[in-house]
Amino acid sequence: MTALLALEGVTAGYGASVVLDGVSLTIGEADALAVLGRNGVGKSTLMLTIMGLTALHRGALRWAGKDLVAVSPFRRTVAGIAWVPQERLVFRSLTVDEHLRSVARPGRWTPAKIYELFPGLGRRRTNYGDQLSGGEQQMLAIARALMTNPELLILDEATEGLAPIIRSEIWKVLRKLKLSGQSILLVDKNVKVLARLADRHYVLERGRVRWSGDSRALGNEYEVIRRFVGL
Repeated sequence: MTALLALEGVTAGYGASVVLDGVSLTIGEADALAVLGRNGVGKSTLMLTIMGLTALHRGALRWAGKDLVAVSPFRRTVAGIAWVPQERLVFRSLTVDEHLRSVARPGRWTPAKIYELFPGLGRRRTNYGDQLSGGEQQMLAIARALMTNPELLILDEATEGLAPIIRSEIWKVLRKLKLSGQSILLVDKNVKVLARLADRHYVLERGRVRWSGDSRALGNEYEVIRRFVGL
């Protein structure tokens, strides 16, 4: 079966500066993949590279078997890749409902379905972006990405800095999405939760993949986690 997304020997960064060095990974349909590593090892740069927002020096990116390198960030979104950045990028002057409707594309996700998934957003649908808490803004960022009805959902530190109850709610949502067949690529520091959610894991260190394997293998690799993730 053709991989949904494939990176082959990707070396990328910002201008002449190299951050990723020969990274290869694949993610398939209904697949959940986690990227682990300490701060500054290239995890966010990997997400940005997939979205076409860095300088690619070498390697190949393919989406459903087709070359992705020359495709603009906007066209990558249209093709079915949705990205939830660490900064959330919620608009202060738009209501929750306007956020969702402004990016809506045909598919199973509608505002009504989103409000079923995130009841709290439904109660705040007429509130503006700057009237939401940090946790509500994160939920909105995820909901907005889903409204594009993507084949692949990419999340960069979706639970960082949030209250425990909000983190728990977001993890529950991601598990529901995984069970529904949504392909997910995520960066986070919660190894225990990721081990239960993701099918496979890639550990980055200094821009290179130092280890990869499934959740069972990850559970047996304490030294890898201690050295490269930092527990």
